[in-house]
Amino acid sequence: MTKALRSLRINSLIIVSLELIAAALFVIFYYTNTFSLKDFLNAGNAGVFFIILASVIILNIISTIVIFGKVSSIRHNSDLKAAELIGSDVQEAYNFGMLGLVVVDENNVVLWVNQLIRDRQLKILDLNILDWQPKLRDLVESNTGEPVKLEIDSKNYEVKYLSDAGLYIFKDTSEYEDLYNHYKREAMVLGIIMIDNYSDDVITANEATDTLSQVKTIILDYCKQYNVFLRSYKSNAYYAICDYSSLQRMKDDKFSILEKVKLVQTDADNPPTLSIAFAHGFPNVNKINEMTNTAIDMALSRGGDQAIVSKHGEDLLFFGGKTAAVEKRNNVRVRVMADTLLNLIRDSSNVVIMGHSDMDMDAFGSCLGVKAMCDYLSIPASIVYDPKITEKKTRYAISDAFSNEEMKKIMLSSREALDETKSNTLVVVCDTSSPELALAPKVVEKATKVAVIDHHRLAEISIENPVFRFIEPSASSACELVADLIRFASANPRINLPSKFATIMLSGIFLDSNFFKAKSCGIRTFEASMILKEYGADNTQADNYLKDEFEEFSLITNIISKMETYAYGIVYCTADEGDVIERATMSKVANQCMQMKDIKACFVIGNSQDRETRISARSDGSVNVQLLAEKMGGGGHFTSAAVAFKNSSVQHAKDVLIDTLNIYLSQAKISSSEEDQP
Repeated sequence: MTKALRSLRINSLIIVSLELIAAALFVIFYYTNTFSLKDFLNAGNAGVFFIILASVIILNIISTIVIFGKVSSIRHNSDLKAAELIGSDVQEAYNFGMLGLVVVDENNVVLWVNQLIRDRQLKILDLNILDWQPKLRDLVESNTGEPVKLEIDSKNYEVKYLSDAGLYIFKDTSEYEDLYNHYKREAMVLGIIMIDNYSDDVITANEATDTLSQVKTIILDYCKQYNVFLRSYKSNAYYAICDYSSLQRMKDDKFSILEKVKLVQTDADNPPTLSIAFAHGFPNVNKINEMTNTAIDMALSRGGDQAIVSKHGEDLLFFGGKTAAVEKRNNVRVRVMADTLLNLIRDSSNVVIMGHSDMDMDAFGSCLGVKAMCDYLSIPASIVYDPKITEKKTRYAISDAFSNEEMKKIMLSSREALDETKSNTLVVVCDTSSPELALAPKVVEKATKVAVIDHHRLAEISIENPVFRFIEPSASSACELVADLIRFASANPRINLPSKFATIMLSGIFLDSNFFKAKSCGIRTFEASMILKEYGADNTQADNYLKDEFEEFSLITNIISKMETYAYGIVYCTADEGDVIERATMSKVANQCMQMKDIKACFVIGNSQDRETRISARSDGSVNVQLLAEKMGGGGHFTSAAVAFKNSSVQHAKDVLIDTLNIYLSQAKISSSEEDQP
């Protein structure tokens, strides 16, 4: 068909060209009086000219009729061939089922379309279908058989290609898409809205009525604005039910209720905050309810003041989180947690304890505290230790505090730990909640009972279904948490903590609290230190464990000398590509930078080991570095966080940091009104 049409076009073009040439020659000959043409016409022979012109017009009309007849004949023959291809008796069924059929030649030029395509005014005959809809190239080239979705003139289609027949099948899915979009908009969403500090000093007895009234009014007005149904189930918590369209509007609004609540005036040191969780995307209500509870637990464990949206099968979405975790542990809760852990240890055949990879003094010290609890109950317990992934200062402290015989009794390798892990073994992970960061991830994966003790905000990817979880982002260190557990446990006589254990735990507190200068350092930090002193901790030795060698001090000074400013108060330091820097050293660089005036946040970039580059971040509380670290794939505290990049370079990590700051720094900043909030 295409060749025939091309031939007709060429012939028509030749005829028209000859006529134009003849007309041009006639005009030239007339004005130049060539062959005495002007004299001939002026002599009364003009009638001959008009006869010739009329003959040409008649010939053109006849040619047009002939060409039109040939084109119709070609199209009729093409229709017959297409009808033979798909079966003329089922074309009506195709039309009824809203199936569009398009037949193409070997060059993807459209030869024929069925009635549905014609009725919808899709004029694609003789066009290359791939030029008309470029997305169909994927359909032709992939050969997977998967249909391609298209939107044409406000209609939705799924297109399938039968290469052997040169046939494209357009299935009209507009009604299905409309129904799907309606279902998506009306899909049920469950949520929980909780007042974080209802029982804290933020809301005192004298002002409870007024403050709670203001907070609840804000919650009710906000939910009314977004068509959210509320039902109170606790004095400080609501169940929330809405549809997806309402949730989408709240997401677009970035849950502004979080900021509105913090503007409520109180006489306490911290404003009231909310934790919000919504879940959707699964047809089973019980499953959505489970997702909601998991999300609210994560929001609370991350310090509150944030909203988390959980969609089944997708990553969690976080909003807010601009307020540092408030110290709110109470002695009763700590005692309950301590007794729960002791019962779990008592019911286990043995205990395997581990910190995180690149184990520092805080991770190792907290492991020693848990080891002391196991010894109190006479339950066999060992600490996983691998010198290759342990920080240098920690290795020095271990070799200084323990003899080789003591080390053999207390510690075991990752491979030995895997062999020791049985069905009734309790695995305790300290100073991290991430299975990937644990010192022996395979042990965590194999264990049926896992306990987590951590002071970092709960990461999105965390150890699943632990039998015990004591996570307090308001604490300065894991050693502080373990010291609290030892102190408030209902143990009689009290748990015995060897002085060398207490010294290393105190060193861990020194490290993570930056010698009590970190913003996460609170009253409980000093109380925990006091407890360790009662057990014989040597603060001089604890300090010695953290002292720098000359080479390290020189390296720290060199990195600080390369400080660059991203924005006012926001700086970053970049180590040389060839330097391998321990995590503790990077932390010291960041901490020293924060001692300088007017610096609000600092980021230190360097290689920590082969094929791994880290960013250590610190802030004075005016910037949420944990939010920034999470955007880069890391995590941590509000004022202290870190990120690790596998198979990366320092320059690549720097580029990622700059891109993240460009996009998210404004979200991570705490406005002056929030900082000054009474």
